[in-house]
Amino acid sequence: MRQLIGVGYRSQLAGWINSRPAEMSCLEITAEHFFDDRTTLHKLAQHYPILVHGLGLSLGTPGALDKEYLQQFAAVVQAADPLWISEHIAFTRAGGVDLGHLNPIACTEDALANLVEHAQQVMAACHKPLLLENITTHLQVPGSIAETDFINRLCEQSGCGMLLDVTNLYVNSRNHGFDALQWLHEIEPHYIRQLHLVGYNKQGDTWYDSHAENIQQELYELTRTVMAYSNVEAIIIERDNNFPTTQQMQQELCNLEQCCIANQLH
Repeated sequence: MRQLIGVGYRSQLAGWINSRPAEMSCLEITAEHFFDDRTTLHKLAQHYPILVHGLGLSLGTPGALDKEYLQQFAAVVQAADPLWISEHIAFTRAGGVDLGHLNPIACTEDALANLVEHAQQVMAACHKPLLLENITTHLQVPGSIAETDFINRLCEQSGCGMLLDVTNLYVNSRNHGFDALQWLHEIEPHYIRQLHLVGYNKQGDTWYDSHAENIQQELYELTRTVMAYSNVEAIIIERDNNFPTTQQMQQELCNLEQCCIANQLH
């Protein structure tokens, strides 16, 4: 199987993306960036297989999903007609307040039931498969279920797949002192369908997923391990700050293509 390789659409990269570089075979768009811009979205969808990624559905918030927000998300999905959609195993709202960032949830039975219900509601509204992504956490929230078991059960009960953020896994393993490879092998491989990848940075003893660094060699190595373990269908490079030259972006895409080729040869 030949994996799709692409980037997350950002306006700073629009000129390069619109030039349709040969190294890029798909494009991920952030739903919220297109709530009020269907024209650009339609143009992009004419040239690339699209993946739609969400930031603010807040699937981990107890209670009902925000209906208006879900309708806006679903409208973007309808316009883009993506291969699949994705969101985070996290919450972004509490008590009606938008917290402005992704927050970890406690891995409990109640949280699992809540996420399963919300994931199924999103798929019903959008009529597309849903992948759920692991986030970075600088706080470990106590729970009654191991994180990997929680993710497996979440995928099984909801019918979702997993978007594995390789950088988030690596960063969490460093900050919280666990073995990234052991964590990976506790996830059922058939759930992992897409990867996110971006360089990390480190300040003092703390590691960060800043979306602002070039991809380091150890992340490529971990990506190759993930690909050998599971049937990854798409890999997306994320970048939100400190944008590199187009030559550097193309080199990172080529590096991922080499990871794919090496995996196929094995």
